[in-house]
Amino acid sequence: MDQGVRDLPIMALDKLHCALGPDVVPTVLAKFPVELIRSETVGHAVSDLLGKAYSTYLNADWNTCLRHCDVILDVTWEQLNTGYWKDVDISWRYVYTTASWMKALAQFANVLSDGSNVKDAVKTCDMGLLMGAPVRDNVLSTLASKLQKMYSARPITNATDTEPVCKKPKLINVPAIEKPVGVVCNPSLEYFRTKHMLEERPVIVANAMNYWPAMAERRWSVHYIKTVAGCRTVPVEVGSKYTEEDWSQSLMTVEEFVEKFIESPSTDEKGYLAQHQLFNQIPELQKDIHVPSYCGLSEDDDGDVDINAWFGPEGTVSPLHQDPKHNLLCQVVGEKYIRLYAAEYTDMVYPHESRLLSNTSRVDVENPDLVRFPDFIKAPYSECILRPGQMLYIPPKCWHYIRSLSVSFSISFWWR
Repeated sequence: MDQGVRDLPIMALDKLHCALGPDVVPTVLAKFPVELIRSETVGHAVSDLLGKAYSTYLNADWNTCLRHCDVILDVTWEQLNTGYWKDVDISWRYVYTTASWMKALAQFANVLSDGSNVKDAVKTCDMGLLMGAPVRDNVLSTLASKLQKMYSARPITNATDTEPVCKKPKLINVPAIEKPVGVVCNPSLEYFRTKHMLEERPVIVANAMNYWPAMAERRWSVHYIKTVAGCRTVPVEVGSKYTEEDWSQSLMTVEEFVEKFIESPSTDEKGYLAQHQLFNQIPELQKDIHVPSYCGLSEDDDGDVDINAWFGPEGTVSPLHQDPKHNLLCQVVGEKYIRLYAAEYTDMVYPHESRLLSNTSRVDVENPDLVRFPDFIKAPYSECILRPGQMLYIPPKCWHYIRSLSVSFSISFWWR
């Protein structure tokens, strides 16, 4: 056989390796997480398919590799969506990540050869990040970031590239604040711990986010978010609120979400990118924020902090509910109305009786049915309008209701 023909598949893999880098492009089987996937759990059929996918990938037979990966992903999707998520063996999530990794690379290799849209490869990475489990230092996140930079027409690096979304925010149905939450200006750690954490007293912390790039040199706006993360696939809540029958979830790109629910919103349907670990998925946005120092007052040895994004149009609602952890809700874009009830008044806010929604009140806070819930009107509360650059401390088990008064982007930091 001619030497050039025999070397062609290896050269094709080398080309992929050079285009994306050795950290995301395996050139030998050992670079894949084969040791994490238990064949006795996933079965011989899936193990055999994985073996074929590895072989076709390493031989740069991209189209055959894609076919194998699609079958693996279909089978694994069924496993991940049957029964309770927590009961699914993690080997299945490793399978999903591994197949997504190979598929994305094969898709990109076809981009090099036939000019297909790199957006497909980015979506494959995101599906692996959403459904799989991290492997090889979260390689899918690294790969997605590299592909995303190639997809983005023009990266934004400073605030002058776009108009801030909320120069003069359009606020809707702004309630009068009669029982305001207190405000402190950049308090010391000891003051925050003793006066608020230990006393379980909500407070607005001012002037503690000014140094974030998201509030300064890379000031966030809808246009900025679309440019940095527009091609990324995320879960979006569709419906008025999660307690209503019309509520559902849908996967779409950030760009599709913004265009449908923020730039051209329907009065009949709301969309909310809610409680999503967006910053694990998109490191480019994580670079624009910082974990508040107050989260370091954790009682856990590992000091883990859960970071979630909340991005949506005006009028999105989080029903009155409580969470088991300390929470700093940081407002980056827009404004929100928030009402809080101490945990001691739990009986007066009428939690749902079902275990699934036992942390959620049955009361519509701003339009309560006092015939069904007569004691709600007696429950003491505090309230605020949270503005850009402010953090709201919400103690564990403190009931809170939130409504966006404008297009809004908030970040919650949870810790024990």
